[in-house]
Order: sequence, then C-alpha cells, then structure tokens
Amino acid sequence: MRGRCIVPLIVVAASSLILPEWKISAFVHTVIVNHHRDGTGTQQQQQQQQYHLSQSLHRSRQKSLSFVGTVASRTSLSRRWLAADDEEEDDDDDYDEEEEEEKKGPLSKGIDSVSWLPSVIGAKGDNVPITSAKKGNEILPLFPLGGFVYTPNTEHVLNIFEPRYRQMYTDILMNGSKRFVVVTSHPTEQGRFAQTGVLFELEDLKEVSEQTKDQIKYICNHKVTGRVTIHRVLNPEAWETRNTYLKIEGTIHDDSGKMAEGETSSTSEMLDRAGAVYGAVVEAATTKEENDLIKTFQELVNLQHELDEDVRFTKTAAASLAVKDGPGNDGLWQTIRLWQSFIEQRLLSRQNELQQEFQDKLKAFLKKEKGLKNDQLPSAIGFGDLSPELQRELQELQKRMAVELQPLVLESSLTMQKILEADGHAARCRLLKYFMTAELERLTTKKSLQGVFSSKGGSSDASLESSSFIPPEEMITDDDMKSAEKKSPTFYDEPDAFQ
Repeated sequence: MRGRCIVPLIVVAASSLILPEWKISAFVHTVIVNHHRDGTGTQQQQQQQQYHLSQSLHRSRQKSLSFVGTVASRTSLSRRWLAADDEEEDDDDDYDEEEEEEKKGPLSKGIDSVSWLPSVIGAKGDNVPITSAKKGNEILPLFPLGGFVYTPNTEHVLNIFEPRYRQMYTDILMNGSKRFVVVTSHPTEQGRFAQTGVLFELEDLKEVSEQTKDQIKYICNHKVTGRVTIHRVLNPEAWETRNTYLKIEGTIHDDSGKMAEGETSSTSEMLDRAGAVYGAVVEAATTKEENDLIKTFQELVNLQHELDEDVRFTKTAAASLAVKDGPGNDGLWQTIRLWQSFIEQRLLSRQNELQQEFQDKLKAFLKKEKGLKNDQLPSAIGFGDLSPELQRELQELQKRMAVELQPLVLESSLTMQKILEADGHAARCRLLKYFMTAELERLTTKKSLQGVFSSKGGSSDASLESSSFIPPEEMITDDDMKSAEKKSPTFYDEPDAFQ
C-alpha cells in the first residue's frame, strides 16, 4: 500500500472551550492523497503514523495537522543547555540572559528558545555496559514521539508495532519498571531531541498481534507522572542501526505526588523545621504568581466573549481556574493542558476556514458528478478520484496552509516545551501568564481596530461636517475615485504580513 496523506475536515470538541459551529457538522470529508514512492519508505511512513498517532484525542488533532508539513525549512540552530557554573562571571551571564529573555519574550530565540540535546546522528557511545547511573539519576528507555509535547498528569494510548519498541515493552515488563521517557523531536534536525521529556508509566497493555495479523503488537495505556531532565544518550548509535531502542541517563522530577506520599513522618518534620521561613517566603511569592495568572485569564475570557471569538474559554473555566502546585484537579498542569487544547483548537479553526471553500466545491462535485445525496456523502475520497481542477485546488490549498499554519504549529510546540522545562511552579505560572497576556493584547488590538472601522462606517454626518474644512481644490471627487480604480493595481498581503 502506498503512503497516504490525511486531510480531515472536522475534529472532536475539547472541554471548557466554546467551538465554532463547524465542529458539530454532520458532514465529514477526508481526502486521501496517494504519494508514489519507491522502496520501503512508504511502508515505514505508514507505520510511523500508526504508532506516532495514538488513539488519544490530542494525538488525533496532531494528525489532522500533519499534512501541512510542520517541518519548516529554517536555518539549523544549535544550542545546548549547560549546567549553571559557580563562577561569578557565569552567574552574571545567566542573569543577563534571563533579563534579556524577560524583555524580548520567552520565545525570542525561536527554535533555540528551548533546550535541545546534541544530535545522535553519527554519535558513538562509550562502549561500556549500561548498568549504573550517577547518584540521583536513573537509566531509562527513550521513546521519541514526533513534534507533540506531552504534559504531566495526562493519559495516553500508544499502538506499538516496531521491533525495537516491542522489545522495549518486553524489557520494562520483565524488569518491573513499566516506565520510559517520551521526548519531543527537533523540528528541523533529525536525531535531535528536547532535553526535557516526560515519564510515561504503563498502566494497561493488550496484545493484539493475532487480531491485527502482527501489524500491531501492543495497545498500551499510559499515565504521565512527571518530567525528566536528560543528561546524555547512552547508546546514540542505536538510532541509526535500529537494532534496539535508545537509553538515556536522566533525573526524574515527580509531578504525581507519589514521592511526597512516600516520605516518612520524621523526614517531613525535619524538612518542615529546616525550611519553615524559606517555605513561607516561597509560598507568598507563589500565591502572587497564581493570583496574577487568574486575573489575566479572567480578563482574557471576558474579552473573548465580548468579541464573540469562534474558539473561546467558557465562563465556568474562568471561575474555577486550576493554579495550585500539585497533581490534583486544582493543579496548574490542568490549566496548562487546557491552554494547549485552546491553541490546538484555534489552529484547527483557522485550518477549517481555509478549507471551507474547497469543502463546498468537493460537496458540489460529489453531488453533481457522482450523483450522491447529502446522506450518501462518503467520509473519505481518493485524490485520484477528484477532477483535475479540484486536484490543483487541493495542492494550492496545501501550500497556502503550509505558509499560514506552519509557523503557528511550531510556535505552539515551542510554547508547551518552554513551559515543560520551566524551573518550578512559579516559573510555569509566569510563562503561562505571558502567553495569555500576548493573546489578550492581540484581542485588545482587534477590538480597537473594530472600533475604528465601525466609527468610520457609522458617522456619515460627522464626515460631511468635517469635509467643509477641506478646500475645494483638495477634495476627491467620484470621478477621481473611478479614474484611480482603473489605474491602481491589485495589492496582496505578504505571507508574513500578519501574525
């Protein structure tokens, strides 16, 4: 079977978000574009779609954007996340860097705004048995999963078929660990991954080899219980040989509350006594960060409803925003996941706007040329079954969507990765507030522009009155306007004219 590119035109709604009417449309169209390639590459691509795109809701959304081609052709950027040095000069440099980032914004360096590991392409391990790690670190399997950023305290389903990952699941079942690291891949460089990943813990596994004729080995349910700072890849050559899975040495940061529950009472009392004053100061500062975040979010929701945005948060979400430091339903990670859903839905809303005209033409084609009625419209149609005109329009649509949506998809991924690698709860609050404030400013500008245009269109008397102050020789007549229309060319916005 040849490789296929999926172009869905409808998705499932997310909770706590109000979505445009097209979300509940009964008409669902998928155009399957056949790519003619030789060799085994197409089969590999098809398999990658099967295990990279799980059955969970957000993975389906990521799949809906996959045909856009989210890998941008940008200049390769390289930066490593270096550990803090004790020297005063390095401390000053770190401070200056943080101050500069605060002025320009957390994503001012583009792809380099987040921390990436060195590429494993061409790299070699130490050729020693992988048996132990430094104190405080652990050796864990690594499972790179495309450009999507997972967050703690969420659940996900993966379909496993590739031999090396079949072996990985066998190993984590045999040794009893039942966990591995999932990490985001670099958007432009193969074999390069983010330095901060998340810890997947296996909760349920079903073997489906017989039902799928061995195309898929396992269907697995997981829960993300924390984050992992990756210090090094122990066997980088395995990425190219594909004879086994990657292993890393990293530090686990628990976000599930398990470690806190496991502390002994004596340990807790000792920590409480030692850090009582410091803890009070931190708690006061954190409370301020949380309150600032709540206030910004409420302002954003009110403005979204005032402008009747297609994709907006509910009033209920504004009244019960989760901002606490912890794994519960009132924890900040719940709000971070909600913000991620908002970004995804806004992207899909824009995608649907771009697709709407083509969708209408596709309906008309199926009704007229194929003689189908509304209740007979298929959920998928092959690219080769389209008319030559529709084929050209679809190709142009894909190019346009790549230009418009590609930067937004990348920004979404970098936003979530930046939050994921933030150093502590207060830092995550500040980052989330920054991104909410940016959206608030965008809507404020939109509201101002609407006010300007509405006032110009609705005050004809004022316009007539003001025209009395214009000298007759400088006034533009209807004849002048008609002459200008004939002579003036048509202007088009540049692709990057609007953000």
